[in-house]
Order: sequence, then C-alpha cells, then structure tokens
Amino acid sequence: MPTVLPLCSADMSGPYALHSLELRHLRCFLAIAEEGNVTRAAARLRLTQPAVSRTLATLEDALGVRLVDRPTHHLALTAEGRAFQESAAAAVAAFEDALDSVRAVRRPLRLGHAWSAAGPYTTPLLRRWRERYPDVPLELLRIDDRTAGLTRGAVDVALLRGPVDAPGLVTELLHTESRVAAVPSDSPLAPRDALTLADLSGHTIAVNTVSGTTALDLWPPAARPTATITVANTDDWLAAIAADRAVGVTTTATPGMHPHPGVVYVPLTDAPDLPVVLAWRDGPRHPAVRDLIELAHEVVPSDGARSTE
Repeated sequence: MPTVLPLCSADMSGPYALHSLELRHLRCFLAIAEEGNVTRAAARLRLTQPAVSRTLATLEDALGVRLVDRPTHHLALTAEGRAFQESAAAAVAAFEDALDSVRAVRRPLRLGHAWSAAGPYTTPLLRRWRERYPDVPLELLRIDDRTAGLTRGAVDVALLRGPVDAPGLVTELLHTESRVAAVPSDSPLAPRDALTLADLSGHTIAVNTVSGTTALDLWPPAARPTATITVANTDDWLAAIAADRAVGVTTTATPGMHPHPGVVYVPLTDAPDLPVVLAWRDGPRHPAVRDLIELAHEVVPSDGARSTE
C-alpha cells in the first residue's frame, strides 16, 4: 500500500507546508515587519506575543527561509524578509480588492490617517463629503503605522505626511505644512514668537518611530541633538513633552487637532515644509476614492499638487 504524506502533519516542512498557510500568516508577518517589534505587532493584531511568534515560525518553516532576525530588541528583516514583504503586502491587498469587487458600491469609504488627518480642513472635508455623497459614508480612522493602515488593507485611502516609499501605493500631493516646535508650557522656549532648529538641539527630542516624520537628520550634522525619547504614537509624544521629558517637532496641523494644556506650539523658522499626500493602493479600489481626491483638492488650498506612481 503506498504511503500518503498528510499535508498538515506536525513535522511538516517544505513544499507540502505551503498548503497550510493562510492569510493570517501574511498579516502577522506584515505587522511584525511594519512595527519592528513582536509586542506592538501582537497588540495591533489583538493576539498574544507567543501566538505571534508561533505564527511567524510556521510561516518561516513553510517557506524554508528566515524572514526576521531576532537577536536585537528591535527586530530586523533579513534580505529574504524584505523581498517577501512586498509580495505579502501585494497578496493581502489583492485579497482585499477581491472582496471589494463583490461588496456593495455604497459600503463606507475608509480614510486613514496616523495623526492630525487634514488638519484644519478635516471638518470641512467631512461635512462637504456628507453633503455631496450622502449615500457613501466616509469613515475617518486613526491607525498608528507609517501608511495609516493602507498597506494592510485596513483603509481605502490615507492622508500621509512626509515621503511615502511603501511599494504598490500611488500618491498625490495635497498641500504642504510648515513645521512648529512643541515644548512644555513652562519651558523658557514657550513664550518665544519663533524658534530655530538650533534652539532645540540642546534638548532631548521626542521621536515617534511608528508614524512620525521627525528624525535627527532634520538637523545639520554638526548641530544634531544627542538625546532622544522614542514613542509609538501622538498621545505618548504629547505626554512626554508635557512632562518636560523632551521637546518635539511637528506641523501646523497638530495644534488644532491635538491641543494639550501642557504643550505650547511655536513656529520653526528654518525647518523645511512637510508634504501632505493622499495615498491609495495601485490597482482595483473603492469606486469613491477618486471622488474623495477631487473633493480634497476643492477643500484644501492647493500649492502645486502632482501625482506620483
């Protein structure tokens, strides 16, 4: 009698194991790749850390390659992992697009942002959308990752700040925002009418490594701050500054969207403006994405918008 190898045997590896892979394995890997940390990936997926580690191990065993280097606290992708990330993101996006193609056209349009949305134009945009497209609800979702949930299919279109280098995305410049310093309300810097980057270089800088846009290379090499505090979202960023643990750099959109009694925002005169873009996945998309892009250009003053692929 011929021997039959079960496809889901406990010691399964190699090509047979590929049949046991599911979309959840790809979502788990993408969360780890984007967060750079198993704890944050587990929180995002609402799973335990051991479950996330086991899912990653199953994926690596099935593929026969190591995707993630684990020696350091901040995980890093291997060369194979970086190559697989693009394919996995495309596969998850394709799955979401396939679902979208059979869903009702009137399903909500999901607009993602990591912080500050469209700044002072957020409410006018939402109100204008409701007036013009009452049959298609517009859901504004804050998602704390670099693409505000776009690469993992959590949103249809996203408002993003700074350069966008995730594969498979199309972006269109909406406008640019000036930068401001965020300092504790009792800081000697708070009463100033304006500040420069040099005024901040002697202070600890709060850096949001998950969805923020400020890094030490914003300063000239000879005048870079020497101390940073790493945070994972805007709320923690504000808390660190209000507690006088650090100062920060953000844009003019933040004061209106994130006022805080312990934080004062002061214009920065020598920091470059930050682009604000609308981004969406290349390929099939929600039929109302183009309507949102056109409406956003009506609501937000233009300063030279252009598309990039």
